[in-house]
Amino acid sequence: MTDTPTERGTHRELREHVAALHAELTRYALVTWTAGNVSARVPGAELFVIKGSGVSYDELTWEGITVCDLDGNVVDGVKAPSSDTAAHAYVYRNRPDVGGQVHTHSPYAAAWAARGEEIPCVLTAMADEFGGPVPVGPFALIGDDSIGQGVVATLEDSRSPAVLMQNHGVFTIGRDAKAAVKAAVMTEDVARTVHLSRQLGEPIPIAQADIDSLYARYQNVYGQR
Repeated sequence: MTDTPTERGTHRELREHVAALHAELTRYALVTWTAGNVSARVPGAELFVIKGSGVSYDELTWEGITVCDLDGNVVDGVKAPSSDTAAHAYVYRNRPDVGGQVHTHSPYAAAWAARGEEIPCVLTAMADEFGGPVPVGPFALIGDDSIGQGVVATLEDSRSPAVLMQNHGVFTIGRDAKAAVKAAVMTEDVARTVHLSRQLGEPIPIAQADIDSLYARYQNVYGQR
């Protein structure tokens, strides 16, 4: 990946939106220090925007969001992009339906990832949002597109918008960046609740037919249309 010392201010509205979405990560205690990131595909272009590497959440403005092409090369912005840029780029190249991504190390979900264990679908809220368990992806090192490959492969046959990358943390996808943020928030919520349930005993699984019914209702009927 290359960097550029110039700031032309392109795609500023989207960069402002993505910068603001990072406040949801701190609001829901999904990130620590400068870890974690949100990205968004630029509509109608082979580009995406992503948080700059190591930029403080308290200081994050649109100028801390960098514009990259789908190979992860910087095309506008003065901040070096996230160390996860290659992973995000791989997902955008291989999943044209994805308009936004989030990565966090939220503690309860990361604890499941450290065990290499999927979060079983034992809550109606999980059936609604994930359509089944939150799956586990393979271990992969940071720096190239290996994580992105794991995300795409793991979610290929899953309705879940979230994957727990083994020994790492949470990666979520969505039709846009806000949807990916919601998935990250929900992942940590169910990770915590299912963990607490297991301290009391073995959680009761939900039948697949009921999971399917709950998922269809939530995705197609729930909320304002």
